[in-house]
Amino acid sequence: MTETVDGTPILDSISSPEDIRSLELDDIKLLADELRSETIRTTSITGGHLGASLGVVELTTALHHVFNTPDDKLIWDVGHQCYPHKILTGRREQMRTLRQGGGISGFTNKAESKFDPFGAGHSSTSISAGLGMAVARDLDGGTNNIIAVIGDGAMSAGMVYEAMNHAGSQDSRLIIILNDNDMSIAPPVGAMSAYLSRLISSKPFRQARDLAKQLSQKLPRRLEEAARRAEEYARGLVTGGTLFEEMGIFYVGPIDGHNLDHLLPVLKNVRDDDGVGPVLIHVVTQKGHGYAPAEDAPDKYHGVGRFDVVTGTQEVSKKSNAPSYTSVFSDEMVRLGGVDEKIVAITAAMPSGTGLDEFAEKYPERFFDVGIAEQHAVTFAAGLAAEGVKPFCAIYSTFLQRAYDQVIHDVAIQKLPVRFALDRGGLVGADGATHHGSFDLAYLGCVPGIVVMAPADEVELKNMTATAAAFDEGPIAFRYPRGEGIGTPLPAAGTTLEIGRGRIITEGTTVGIISIGTRLAAALEAGEKLAAQGFSTSVADARFMKPLDENLIERMAREHEILITIEEGSHGGFGASVIEHLSNKGLMDRGLKVRTMAIPDIFIEHDTQANQLVQAGLSADKILEVALVALGKNAKDISAKSRA
Repeated sequence: MTETVDGTPILDSISSPEDIRSLELDDIKLLADELRSETIRTTSITGGHLGASLGVVELTTALHHVFNTPDDKLIWDVGHQCYPHKILTGRREQMRTLRQGGGISGFTNKAESKFDPFGAGHSSTSISAGLGMAVARDLDGGTNNIIAVIGDGAMSAGMVYEAMNHAGSQDSRLIIILNDNDMSIAPPVGAMSAYLSRLISSKPFRQARDLAKQLSQKLPRRLEEAARRAEEYARGLVTGGTLFEEMGIFYVGPIDGHNLDHLLPVLKNVRDDDGVGPVLIHVVTQKGHGYAPAEDAPDKYHGVGRFDVVTGTQEVSKKSNAPSYTSVFSDEMVRLGGVDEKIVAITAAMPSGTGLDEFAEKYPERFFDVGIAEQHAVTFAAGLAAEGVKPFCAIYSTFLQRAYDQVIHDVAIQKLPVRFALDRGGLVGADGATHHGSFDLAYLGCVPGIVVMAPADEVELKNMTATAAAFDEGPIAFRYPRGEGIGTPLPAAGTTLEIGRGRIITEGTTVGIISIGTRLAAALEAGEKLAAQGFSTSVADARFMKPLDENLIERMAREHEILITIEEGSHGGFGASVIEHLSNKGLMDRGLKVRTMAIPDIFIEHDTQANQLVQAGLSADKILEVALVALGKNAKDISAKSRA
C-alpha cells in the first residue's frame, strides 16, 4: 500500500496533461503514487473531500494520459473527487488555497480552468451535460471525445436514468465512466474480468458484433430478436451490464480502477473505437485507497479538516460552548419521535449531514434515506402525509431546489402536512456558491398555503421543530443555518409557537429593524450602536416569512421614521413581502423610508461564513450604515467613524 512517497520528481515535471501523454507505463504508475501523496499532503493543510479523490488517483492519471484534454471534455460528477484532476491541470500550487477566500473551488468550476468544461457541486448532472456536449459536437462536425465520470452514489438520482435513456436513443458518441466505490454492484474483479473487458472494448469485437447485428436483421423478426437477446444476455452473465444494454448503452467492465495494466488498454480501446452511441466503462475503486487512516475510517475521510499526514489525526476545532443548529434539530427530533409514533424522518443521502442519524438509530423503522433523490423524497413524504403519518423531510436548502415542482404539485396544492426541515439555510462557507441556501425564503414564500419559519437562535429552532410537529393543516417549512448557535440555554423540550406571530425584542421610536432568521444578533448590535448615537431603535424578530405578522409590521411602520428588513436570503424574499404589504396598506404614502437588506444579486464564492456575510453586506456595521444614510447622515463621515 502506498502511504506517501519520498519526493515527487515525475509530478514535478508535469505542468499540464500534455506532459503525461509521453510517459511510459512504469512512469505513469510512479506518477500515480506521487499524485496520491501530493493529494494527501495538500488536503492535510486545507481540509476538504479527501476520500473520493484518493479513490480516483489512478483513474485520473489514466484519463489524462489516454485522452487529449482539454479538447476531449472530461466532466466530473459532483466534483468531490476532483483534487487529483486539479493538481494535474496546472493548479498544483493553488491547492494550498482550496476552499478559501480568493482561492480555488473545492469542486470543478468552469470559470477556473479550461480543463473544467462543466461546473458541478450537486450530483448526477454529468451524463446529461455530457450528452448535450456530444450532440453539440456532432452538430458542429467535431470528433473530440466527451467523458463523464459519475460515482455510484450519484446513480441513485432519477436524472441519471433520464439521461441514460436519452443517450441510448441517440447516435452521439459519449463515454461514461461509472466509478463504483461503494455499492458493490460488481462481481469479483480480477484477471478474467480484465481480459473480457479488453476483449469487449476492442474494435474487432465491436465490428464483429455490428456485423452479426446486420446479419440478424436479415432473419425473420423472432429470430432477430432472439439473436440480439442471446448476445446481450450472454455478455450480461459475465460482465453484469444487462441493465445498461437494455437502455441502449454499450457496457464494458468491471475493471479494477487501481490497476493501470487493466485500465489503460480499455480506455485506449474505447478512445480508438469509432462506433456510435454511448459506452459505459464500469470501474471499481476504493474510497480512500492508498492511505490507511482513510481506508480504516467509517466515512473514508469523505470530508476532513486539517490533519497530520503520518497519523491521520484530524485537528480538533476549538470547542464551542454552543451546540450546532443541526444537533439541536437532531435532539428535538429524537424527543418528538418518542412522544409521537406517527413522526417519521426522511432524508436524501444525508443522514449525518442533517442530523437524522440519531433518529435513525433510535427509531430505525421510522427513518428513510431515499438516496440522492430529492424529488422522490418530497412526493414519498406527501404519500405518507396523505395517510395520516407525520413526515419530516430534512434536506439541505440548496438541494430542495431540485424538488420544487414536487413541493408545489404534490404537497402544497393538496394541502398535505409535510414538514420541511431545511438545513444550511443562508451562506455556508467553504462549499461556496453551489451550496448556499440563498433562495428558500423567496421560492417558498410565493407558494400558496405553506407556512415558512426561520429561527433567530437555537432555542427558536427547537421551538419551530416542535411547532412543525404539532401543525397539521398543510405544509410547513423551517430553515436554519450551518454552524453553531449563539449559546442560548436550551429547554428540555420545544414550545409550540403561534403561527404567524413575531416578537419585538427592543422598543424605540426612530429606527425599526425587522429581522428574520439568524441576522437578529447583528440587528440587535446595530440597534445598540444607533442608540449610542442618539437614535432610538426598535428591533423585531419576524419568525415567520409566511404568514407575515401583519400587526407587527404595521406597528413598526407607523411608529418609526426608518424601517429596515434584513434576511440571510436572496432578494425577492422577506423584504419584498414586507414592502408589498406596506404598499398595499398605504403605509409608505406618508414618507416612511423602507430599506431591504438581503444577499445581493450575485453568486458569492467560497470563503468563511463570517467573510461571506460581510461581502453580502449583512453585518451589524452595514445595518448601522444603511440606517444612518437613510437618516440623512453623510456616508463618508459614517465610514470614517467606523474606521476610528
